[in-house]
Amino acid sequence: MSRQQQQSQGVVLTGYHSNAELLPKTGPSCASAQDHEPLVPSRRTGHYTVQQNQTTQHGDSSGLSTTNSATKVTSTDLPSVLTCPRSQPSSSPKPGSSPRHSPNSRSRPRPPCQRCNSQDSLDELEMDDYWKEVENITRSGGEAGRGEGGGEGEIQEEEQQKIPEEGEQEEAWLTEAGLARLFDDSLAADQAQEEDNAVFLSTLTRSQVAAVERRVTSLQQTLLRRRNRQHVPDVRDIFRPPEKDEEPRKLKEGSENGQKDVTSAEAETELNVEVAFSEQALTYRDNHQMLKVTTSPNSPDDKLPNFKLLRDKTGQTRIGDLSPLDMKKVRRLVLVESTALFDTAGIDLKAHKAVKVKTKESGLFGVPLATLLDQDQRRAAGSKVPFILQRLVSHIEEEGLDTEGLLRIPGAAIRVKSLCQELESSFYDGVFQWEQLKQHDAASLLKLFIRELPHPLLTVEYLNAFIAVNKLPTKKQQLQALNLLVLLLPEANRDTLKALVEFFQRVIDHQAKNKMTLNNVSVVMAPNIFMFKGFRSKVTEQQEFSMATSTANIVRLLIRYQNLLWTIPKFIMTQVRHQNMESHRKQNKERAVRKLLKKITTDKPSDKAVPEESSQGFIRVQAPQFSKVSMAVQLTGELQAADVLIRFLSQDSSVAVKPEEMCLYEIGGNIKERCLDGETYMKDLFQLNPTAEWVIRAVQR
Repeated sequence: MSRQQQQSQGVVLTGYHSNAELLPKTGPSCASAQDHEPLVPSRRTGHYTVQQNQTTQHGDSSGLSTTNSATKVTSTDLPSVLTCPRSQPSSSPKPGSSPRHSPNSRSRPRPPCQRCNSQDSLDELEMDDYWKEVENITRSGGEAGRGEGGGEGEIQEEEQQKIPEEGEQEEAWLTEAGLARLFDDSLAADQAQEEDNAVFLSTLTRSQVAAVERRVTSLQQTLLRRRNRQHVPDVRDIFRPPEKDEEPRKLKEGSENGQKDVTSAEAETELNVEVAFSEQALTYRDNHQMLKVTTSPNSPDDKLPNFKLLRDKTGQTRIGDLSPLDMKKVRRLVLVESTALFDTAGIDLKAHKAVKVKTKESGLFGVPLATLLDQDQRRAAGSKVPFILQRLVSHIEEEGLDTEGLLRIPGAAIRVKSLCQELESSFYDGVFQWEQLKQHDAASLLKLFIRELPHPLLTVEYLNAFIAVNKLPTKKQQLQALNLLVLLLPEANRDTLKALVEFFQRVIDHQAKNKMTLNNVSVVMAPNIFMFKGFRSKVTEQQEFSMATSTANIVRLLIRYQNLLWTIPKFIMTQVRHQNMESHRKQNKERAVRKLLKKITTDKPSDKAVPEESSQGFIRVQAPQFSKVSMAVQLTGELQAADVLIRFLSQDSSVAVKPEEMCLYEIGGNIKERCLDGETYMKDLFQLNPTAEWVIRAVQR
């Protein structure tokens, strides 16, 4: 059968091959490669293998080659594959440069070309940049700078993942949610903790309750199989079943018109944050059992839904606006809610547990984020993003974001390795010659920094959850899941990720000049974010191939919707307020009993009484940091938090702080502390929290 006949028939694609690997072995010339262009127009430098073609089955098993962590860069012509024009064939690596060329490497079956749910949302041709980036990472070994500079490189080990044994995952989940007593009554009884758990459980929605029940029941069954029957709490004792005509408990704010919101058809662009995401997904599942994920093929960047949040007059709450105590409550609720959301789609997340490994204790590359921030905070208190990352980003921007191929075209490998060593030894001394750093080299160092982190930026615990987001049936649910997962990340990881996606967006804003669209940036950065140390030795080629568009789609969503993802949904805030109210109620009851025993209950009024000033339509705003320590503000229907700040600044000319560096805080009542969004309507918030105090001070983030 001729090649032309073969291509004119229906064929099964079985794997993608980069010409960088196949040209030396199969010997096709540039001309022969161009013979295919009239039939299949493509910008690829590689091609797919079809089942009928047996001539390309020898040599490299696919273009998705991997390398182990010991591979070193030895050739100065390494980046030529990625820097040459797309229409020219790329140079081949030296034999043996990839472990899949090694006689000791185990051959793997060729992965078939299968589309995942998100494949159609990315231009198939643009995925070539993904494999070029993988090839660049592989051939450089991702090792530039490892073992250099910091003096601890020789003890650097790759991230280890421990697959939990039966029952361990449920036990770890319940422990992380602070519900260990539900499965282990041998733990020391702590009355305060018991009351806290009771309050926490009382605020859960039906889908959140189901998520907890499912894991308690599963763990109980596992424990029964492990040992003789031992008393553990029965799940039926934890949650009171609803009465026959009683609806599952709903939060007041979330249910005022929540039922209408969930069941009625919502505009595709609106995100309802008043009703729990898992409740919305449950309704969607019940109403759309037969629907599957479908997206329009080759949809460009501007075809992603233009999601927006439903207007909340009590203000939007961003990460960093709450006190640590309230953020702890948020995290517990988000853990349960995210699990419930995946449960509605039948997605069983197999979380991995990170095994502690020896890592560098100083330096820049290959150092844990926590260690980096600790050494940075000793130099500048309050630092939330590593200095080295901030400096690399600022240098790239100083050089200009109009450079074509920014982030896609790599720097020279030998030069990048040398620069990495120089940074390790001179960065903190302030003697590094930044003027000698070329823009593409700086971008390569930034990508190296990300993938050299000893623990994945998205963490071992939640990496699988991020990837599983693509299995959710709608873009709206995918976005909701990402919102929850971002909230679950450790603070250092979350802040660093935010700095990165903000930078990526600034690069995309210059796409007319640099040719880096949202899709381009996503496919280039995905392997750097998701391929942690030892990753490629732990997955099959089939898994790696299927993950390509999945991970690129996740990065795409993180960049496109970053303004939504770093916010705390209102229904979570409502649950936090209910927990605080319930805790205050119990504390006040205990306080009243103590006062009654001491017969001093009438000595002074309750601390929680509504101030007389407030009852007359005014609030007293405190400003202890400034010369004007307080002022009375009349509540009107249109008064916003930003108006209060403007009024305060107009009355105190001695304030040297910029308006954007100040915030009006809601303190006390049913919240510990919250920095208010400038568009918060004060009268609506006052009605929600009438016993709060209002304080103006410098932003503390």
